[in-house]
Amino acid sequence: MLSKQTIPIFRIFDLAKAKEFYVEWLGFTVDWEHQFEDNTPIYMQVSRDNLILHLSEHHGDCCPGAKIIVNTDSVEELHREITAKNYKYNRPGLETPPWGVLCFTVIDPFGNRITFSQDLR
Repeated sequence: MLSKQTIPIFRIFDLAKAKEFYVEWLGFTVDWEHQFEDNTPIYMQVSRDNLILHLSEHHGDCCPGAKIIVNTDSVEELHREITAKNYKYNRPGLETPPWGVLCFTVIDPFGNRITFSQDLR
């Protein structure tokens, strides 16, 4: 099997809080938003560099509380960038677990977690 890209879907419950977290704090861009009509759940795509996430208010798409690991080569730079914004709901610290990575984890307002990780080996 040849896979070109994996796009995780995270469950969200509040569009404004999702944009505050993903766009204003983490620096993602909203690529597109979709609603079937007014007063229906939103489904949207956000991206930063080559990382793409889908965010969905639809209850059948996924469960809240998912976790993904994003491998990168600039964990310290990203950590400095986002912690400098002083987001009051999340202040992640850098960690070095015993398996040889440098990482930090952010938790969105809906319980989903993203661990940004850099291999130190």
